[in-house]
Amino acid sequence: MVPVPSHSIVPERDLGKMPVLECQHLGIDFGGLTAVNEFNLTVGQTEIAGLIGPNGAGKTTVFNLLTKVYQPTRGTILLNGKDTHGMSIAQANRAGIARTFQNIRLFNNLSVEDNVKIGLHNQVRYPMWDGVFRLPKFWKQEKLAHESAMELLSIFDMQDLAGHEAGSLPYGAQRRLEIVRALATNPSLLLLDEPAAGMNPSETAELMENIVKIRDTFHIAIMLIEHDMNLVMGICEGICVLNFGQIIAKGTAEEIQANPKVIEAYLGSQKKEGSKG
Repeated sequence: MVPVPSHSIVPERDLGKMPVLECQHLGIDFGGLTAVNEFNLTVGQTEIAGLIGPNGAGKTTVFNLLTKVYQPTRGTILLNGKDTHGMSIAQANRAGIARTFQNIRLFNNLSVEDNVKIGLHNQVRYPMWDGVFRLPKFWKQEKLAHESAMELLSIFDMQDLAGHEAGSLPYGAQRRLEIVRALATNPSLLLLDEPAAGMNPSETAELMENIVKIRDTFHIAIMLIEHDMNLVMGICEGICVLNFGQIIAKGTAEEIQANPKVIEAYLGSQKKEGSKG
């Protein structure tokens, strides 16, 4: 595993680089309800970080704050050292943050390749009239987009599926495609919201390998929300535990598994649910 910086969730290792993400006293209220409060977290360059906690703890709300779906009521988000205050969703994406969702959000009637090309919109540019009249610059950019899309798909052995409709793919392949599309936006931080949801054990094992492969290939940070503790404990170098919108613990997998507060709030219930199955 790539070492984790000293200012990240795991304190004892250092990459000597600026953190990709810093959340300082982050919080949001909906009316009289505080959904997230005093959320302080740093994710280092090329770190794989986990955000876990019970349903309703505020994990997806944090992702929505980071990607500017919600504007925070208070606090600061620094992405590669830049304050994202006032940014739109598109501006935050261009600044280097991309995500996937709990429920797959593909353009099902478009081809696999076209779904990836949509993610390339930040990189592929040409004047409007070049597109309208199909001038040489348009075709040059289209050729570059095709090559980039195929290269990204090949990393996940999906290049032979480029012409298939996205909605016709098996569930696991759709999950991979959503990740590929997010990677096409050229992020420095990739957020994965329950990427293993609905996957069988073999698909989850493959996903774990792919997450590490993504980090090592693209040299980016990855932060994931996940209820599959085998996945979280197996690949996350630092883990943050959220409960009722508040952080109750941070640390390595070993530290989190041994933390009494985490066991009481979350891991204990996970074990009970597992024993029922």
